[in-house]
Amino acid sequence: MSNITISSVPRISREELAGHVRNKSPTLAVIDVRDSDYVGGHIAGGTNVPVNTQDYRIPELVRTLKDKDTVVFHCALSQQRGPRSALRYLRERERMLGGHVEKADGGAGDAPTVKGQTVYILEGGFVKWQEM
Repeated sequence: MSNITISSVPRISREELAGHVRNKSPTLAVIDVRDSDYVGGHIAGGTNVPVNTQDYRIPELVRTLKDKDTVVFHCALSQQRGPRSALRYLRERERMLGGHVEKADGGAGDAPTVKGQTVYILEGGFVKWQEM
């Protein structure tokens, strides 16, 4: 069984994510798990994967994002749907790719990685992102 928990998934600030988005980092994926409110605005370059589609979309995401170094999940506030989706993705990635969670540099404060990929939750979600 996986030892990944929601509390072990690190948060990324809107400022740090904005830097990656501005630089159009090819190794970044932003996953927006909101439902219909996605059409009202979203982070440029993000992919919409509503929570109610994740039963079949999470395994697909693991395959399509396998070469990304950084994956950021968010919902409106990143308090429930975003964190749960990030956890679900990490556990599925671990299961499908046969890897296990490691610390990036072995330190206790480092973000967990699975097979060289780091997964984050956007701190404050899309609501905080819009305040920039």
